Amino acid sequence: MGLARLALAVLAVGAVVVLLVIGGRALLDLLDTPPPDREPAAAPASGTATGPATGTASTAQVPTVRIECVVETCPLVTVRVPGGDVLQHREMSRGEEVRYFEPELDVVLSDAGTVRVTENGVPRAQGRAGAREAFTVRGN
Repeated sequence: MGLARLALAVLAVGAVVVLLVIGGRALLDLLDTPPPDREPAAAPASGTATGPATGTASTAQVPTVRIECVVETCPLVTVRVPGGDVLQHREMSRGEEVRYFEPELDVVLSDAGTVRVTENGVPRAQGRAGAREAFTVRGN
């Protein structure tokens, strides 16, 4: 009888460990995935999302800020509404692009030489490689 109880206890502990591993991996995968409304390919639904502008040139809205990663991995890029929501706080990959349409935005680039920034449709001067840059963009 003692051996059967020991076997059941080991089996129960093993089941708990398996569930913890599966739950932990699922949580890490969820944290690594960007929110669906911040995907670069998403169309702007509320004027605050990212994605390419749609429609004709006369109806296309120019983003307040557009940031494109031009190297393999761009270190931390932070975009937030002053005194409000953080819209982005993560690394970006080569070719990844985000656009935001809020009236005013604070931008912090950990390495200004790794991204190409456009403010209200006007290209911003390329920053120095390795230099941190912080600035505020106001929409037109």
